Amino acid sequence: MSTGYLVLEIKRALRAGKFLVFTVALPILMFVFLSNLGEGDVNAKAGLMVGMITWGVFSAALFAGARVAIERDAGWQRQLRLTPLSGGGYLVGKCVVGMVVALPAVVLVPLVGGFAEGITLGAAQWAQVTAGVWLGAIPFALLGLLLGQYGTADSMQSITGVLMMVLAMFGGLWVPLSALPGLFSAIAKVLPTYWMSQIGATALGSSENVLTCVLVLAAWAVVLGALVVRRYRVDSARR
Repeated sequence: MSTGYLVLEIKRALRAGKFLVFTVALPILMFVFLSNLGEGDVNAKAGLMVGMITWGVFSAALFAGARVAIERDAGWQRQLRLTPLSGGGYLVGKCVVGMVVALPAVVLVPLVGGFAEGITLGAAQWAQVTAGVWLGAIPFALLGLLLGQYGTADSMQSITGVLMMVLAMFGGLWVPLSALPGLFSAIAKVLPTYWMSQIGATALGSSENVLTCVLVLAAWAVVLGALVVRRYRVDSARR
């Protein structure tokens, strides 16, 4: 994978600044709004912060991967196949871009939590809440790539927008699952967003095992990665 190509891809992704509205601005606004609805319990605010970090991070990774659909429609992938860049290098590069554009949410939401909402955590807790959740976004970068291999430039914005809302809502990112009927907890545990958020939540006292969270997300990543590679090969053969 060419470093120059990777830098170019990151610049292109960051230049399309509209995604920052969904991946940074909305999570911060919802965090501040929901934090001030309750009685000001700092523990509740910390849990909400983890949910908003997760929302921003997975949304950014998902949107970045889905940009593949735009490139397919524009013929960009065909042009890249004429260069020394391998298919594997292209796909890995896209995943890296997805992880990089997820960093603003990892940094800015915790800053708001610490300075505006009075959340105080130990160094190890902050590391798990930020870096741990960020690494948990790998399956979502792959999911975005997979969707981008199937969708079109016109359809991807709607598809990713709806999917982002569904995964956040039913993954327990907006409302604590303890406040919802038991069915919602059962649904949440099927979704990767739940396990991604629990990486951070375990640092705050969640009963889930962090190793279980990592293994579930790793399984998602392996399956989605295999599907991405398979679809890319099929698409390359057709074109």
